[in-house]
Amino acid sequence: MLRLPIGERPRWQERAREFGFHFHTMYGQPYWDESAYYQFSLEQIERDIEDPTEEIHQMCLEVVTQVLEDEALLQRFCIPAQYWDFVRDSWHNGDPSLYSRLDFAYSGQGPAKLYENNADTPTSLYETGFWQWLWLQDNVDRRALPLQADQFNSLQEKLVNRLRDLQFLTPGRELHFACCRDTEEDRGTVQYLQDCADQAGIANHFVFIEDIGRDAQGRFSDLRDQVITWMFKLYPWEFMFREEFGALLPNSQVRWLEPPWKAILSNKALLPMLWKRFPGHPNLLPSFFEDELHLAGDFSELVKKPVFSREGANISIVRGGEVQPLSDGPYGQEGYVYQGMHPLPKFGDNYTLVGSWLVDDRAAGISIREDRALVTQDMSRYLPHIIL
Repeated sequence: MLRLPIGERPRWQERAREFGFHFHTMYGQPYWDESAYYQFSLEQIERDIEDPTEEIHQMCLEVVTQVLEDEALLQRFCIPAQYWDFVRDSWHNGDPSLYSRLDFAYSGQGPAKLYENNADTPTSLYETGFWQWLWLQDNVDRRALPLQADQFNSLQEKLVNRLRDLQFLTPGRELHFACCRDTEEDRGTVQYLQDCADQAGIANHFVFIEDIGRDAQGRFSDLRDQVITWMFKLYPWEFMFREEFGALLPNSQVRWLEPPWKAILSNKALLPMLWKRFPGHPNLLPSFFEDELHLAGDFSELVKKPVFSREGANISIVRGGEVQPLSDGPYGQEGYVYQGMHPLPKFGDNYTLVGSWLVDDRAAGISIREDRALVTQDMSRYLPHIIL
């Protein structure tokens, strides 16, 4: 695994505008960065990322089964009691999922280590599935990369095929897409998924989360008073469970993407559950609930993470009982979990995180984020990759 410099494509910003990539620069800072790329061998991808991604995903599904049958564990996962049956029914009914992303620390040597499972609202789909593939094609065409350069990236193809399959599992329903206002990256992600739905032949509509209402029968509806029966929402389940209209969820008759059982997988409480169920697994880091820190033994450094958090917020390092905050944010009210310290690998001045995507339970490609700080956050840069 190498980080290599490369010249930027001429006028790539113009192409970004042409293809609707409006968030390549945010708040005056570069988000998409093509001044360098990461190079992997095929063995590194297949052995160290692709195979572990699918194995860990199946391990996570085992944890879902365990948690849903144990009320004490549902409490640990901070799922409100009034939604336990809603989440259980979603799992037992086999409500289908579209996608997930596992985040790994991986240096090119040794096993990749799981940081967390972004199973409910992962972003950077467009950058991964389309834009970095276009970057590869352009640079091969202009001979800036070898002709044999490839990329671990079947994300767009798998998304379209999965959406096509889901259409047959959800007959007679049109698909609504939703995200919050004033989030250009989220809107771009949802627009990309709408494009994938178009390719899959699915009739679809968009509505902002803030504009979803209810009709006289208590059914969710959009601004055109169309009843919502099938929805992809780029909005976390833990938010929905705590809002005024959350009480309508169990009887809404909506088929959700992602489904309610993803509230288990997108939860940091998953990490100590995985370690309990699969202790010593080479791709896992030792992880513990806050009231079970005595099980941590002689670990001199632990990372403290909120049960619910987004974009690397509210992360701290605990050394010898002293807490050193690494990032601030609004999370932590529900409690914390603790994970064995395993810093991201550093390439030059950059700490590098590998995001490994799954669609329909299959590994589908990777995204690379890097930052000069130890914690990857919303403005951390995105860099492309190749296989050579």
